[in-house]
Amino acid sequence: MKRFTLILSLVTLIGSCQAIEMPQSAKARGCTACHTIDRKFIGPAWVDVSRRYRDVRESKDVFDQLVKKVSLGGRGNWGDIPMAANDPVGRHREEIIALVRYILDLSDQIPENKK
Repeated sequence: MKRFTLILSLVTLIGSCQAIEMPQSAKARGCTACHTIDRKFIGPAWVDVSRRYRDVRESKDVFDQLVKKVSLGGRGNWGDIPMAANDPVGRHREEIIALVRYILDLSDQIPENKK
């Protein structure tokens, strides 16, 4: 019985530890130096960004502004620490678009109380 309880506890623990991973492109672009999926670090948690834009994420204008912000960097939306430019010349536009879409979709994957 003790063995069964131990195994059940381990399975439950492993299941609860599975987390959403940063995409490889986020790691390659250096996003992980300042951002995590679910906790504020230097920059905001990506799930917080997703929740902020949840109601307007289908707006082409909002989406384009976010792609521009990630590409060119900026400051003021999440505090005083500036975000570095990630693609100022536009060589990686499709990659940036995919990352912004990924970020915006996070609020559908992580319930509000799991933050």
